[in-house]
Amino acid sequence: MKKTILFFALFLPTLFGLAQCPDGQLEVDLEIATDNWGYEVYWEIVPAGNACGEGTIGSGGNANVGCNGGGAQNQSQGGYGNNVTIYEGSWCLEEGQSYTLIYVDDYGDGGAEFNVVINGFPLYSYEGSGNGSTWTFEVVAPPALDAGIYDIHTYGYQTTSETYIEGVLFNYGSDVLNSVQLICLFDGIEVLNENFSGFALNGYEDIEFEFSVPLDISYGDHEIVVEVVSVNGSTDENANNNSLAKEIVRGDPRPNVIDGYLDVVPEMTVIGTTAELLDNPRDLAFHPTLSRFELWVVNEETENSGGSTTTFFNAGQSDQEFEWRTDGNAWHFMSLPTGIDFGENENFGTSPGVYDANHNGGAAFTGPALWSSDMDTYAMPSGGNGSHLDMLHVSPYSQGIAHEVDNVYWVVDGFNNDIVRYDFADDHGPGNSFHGDAIIHRYAATEIQKDPSDYIVSHCFFDKATNFLYSVDNENQRVIRIDASTGVTGATPSYGPFEDVEEYAYVTNYDWDEVVTEGLVEPAGIAVIEDRMLISDYATGDINIYDISSMPAQLLGTIPTGAEGIMGIEIGPNGKIWYADADAHEIVVINGNPLTIEEEAQATISFYPNPANDLLNLRLPNSTEQIQIVDLAGRVVLNQAKHFSNQEILSISNLLPGQYIIVASGSAFVTKSQFTKL
Repeated sequence: MKKTILFFALFLPTLFGLAQCPDGQLEVDLEIATDNWGYEVYWEIVPAGNACGEGTIGSGGNANVGCNGGGAQNQSQGGYGNNVTIYEGSWCLEEGQSYTLIYVDDYGDGGAEFNVVINGFPLYSYEGSGNGSTWTFEVVAPPALDAGIYDIHTYGYQTTSETYIEGVLFNYGSDVLNSVQLICLFDGIEVLNENFSGFALNGYEDIEFEFSVPLDISYGDHEIVVEVVSVNGSTDENANNNSLAKEIVRGDPRPNVIDGYLDVVPEMTVIGTTAELLDNPRDLAFHPTLSRFELWVVNEETENSGGSTTTFFNAGQSDQEFEWRTDGNAWHFMSLPTGIDFGENENFGTSPGVYDANHNGGAAFTGPALWSSDMDTYAMPSGGNGSHLDMLHVSPYSQGIAHEVDNVYWVVDGFNNDIVRYDFADDHGPGNSFHGDAIIHRYAATEIQKDPSDYIVSHCFFDKATNFLYSVDNENQRVIRIDASTGVTGATPSYGPFEDVEEYAYVTNYDWDEVVTEGLVEPAGIAVIEDRMLISDYATGDINIYDISSMPAQLLGTIPTGAEGIMGIEIGPNGKIWYADADAHEIVVINGNPLTIEEEAQATISFYPNPANDLLNLRLPNSTEQIQIVDLAGRVVLNQAKHFSNQEILSISNLLPGQYIIVASGSAFVTKSQFTKL
């Protein structure tokens, strides 16, 4: 969660020591945070609408850059240091009047961040971009009571009915908050109303909240709204930030139908080629809202141009569409990508297969990047640093990436021959550069080895149900796993860090073991679901299926894909296996045994409400062709035959009160469930 406040001091009036401003004026201070190149920064405060240098009230940074130095790249040293926070001021400015803050960046890639602090409170936060930026602010004091809903943490895709609503409350006012009353609306109807108390929240601090009662969410698309009703038992003085909405989808989890691929002749369907601008696709991942069937693919492209993505909407379906994008600074933030993975918060991470993201022949400076999947943000203009949300830089030749939780990802480090856990913490926002809250842990005992040709990937997978991190070890022709619930942090690694972070340490004394040690030639991709693991082998074109309920894993069977260059593999929303063929520039979905898939995964029926009066809302198996309702005497009282969709509404108003059995059937399944008619 990224706070409105950009920096990390406690903003109270005592921080700046309020100036004795005359009546009608307020104290204004400025806080500036620099990136790795502090000398590039120059700024001025001028009366609203004035140009730089006209009526200057305050200025700072590198005077050699000056008003006209944006993008000049004169490389003149001076001004501020690197990765530091500077406090400037104070000025007594007219209350109610507007002023302009002008930021100039010598290199033209932005990076500086600013807080305008009024009477000790940071009322305005700005993030510089490109050659510079201009912002206008009004000199006003914060209201006394002003609470706002800053974020809703509850994930947008839910697979169970019980869902707790949680988020972040922010105190935008000057008074300390001790209590707040919140309500939650579900599809426009108030369903939760709770008073939160027992805290002391200072101005411009936040606190997390969670309603104590879960929502019962039915299948389909919904909207939740969390709203502030009162603060400290009184009316909130600013209603503009009191409510926040979020879309919530209830759907099914990925089914485990892997055994349906055993002992059958698989059917391969190509769903993407160079026609969809695939260019050496290395990996693929589905958006966490599984019902969207939205598939993201990373293309290797070239080192200097950087990689790209092809996004398939309704992937593999008759109405499939695609969109190709590359970020404006992909040459740095997505150079030669080897992997992609999504978090439930709808951000995704990518791992760069390049040695140095700056491509300047110097020391290696690269590692995983974090991105938003919002198409209004991703690969859209947002300044000189592209649209990335975050990036950390201690894993050259990254071979694969796997999501754990929130903004935490694991990376196979091909340069240091180990595995690294990256916690980006609060992302810095699109195109910015603050990394000071990151936590990086190295797991060095596994001694993995990348493909010496720097081509075949070594992917990893984090099993969230067991806390095991599984990783392909390409050169050693094996698969290993780390128990992420074990280990202790120790000394600082000798490699890096190359930027200021919250913590950078080795993890030692953790448990790990070898999962597969024989039968693999050039292992590449990996996917895990419950007690099944899939490993793709670049040399053979096969996908091996393993039972991982005990160690070492037991090989159950092999899917011969015939792929020219199989790498990343993925289990789709309906349980089917997908893979990237880098050499053929293709994305392929594998159909196994339809009977087994239907029988084991799709042949279930759910409905609500129960008991019911007039209507039953049905969730049906794929390929349902007939629905019957049978009374307890075995008589068919309702019979409908057609090709049903997954979600149907069935009228039962003509039925007499009592117990009934609903039967859904197709060519490969029959499933039943009982309900009560009121």
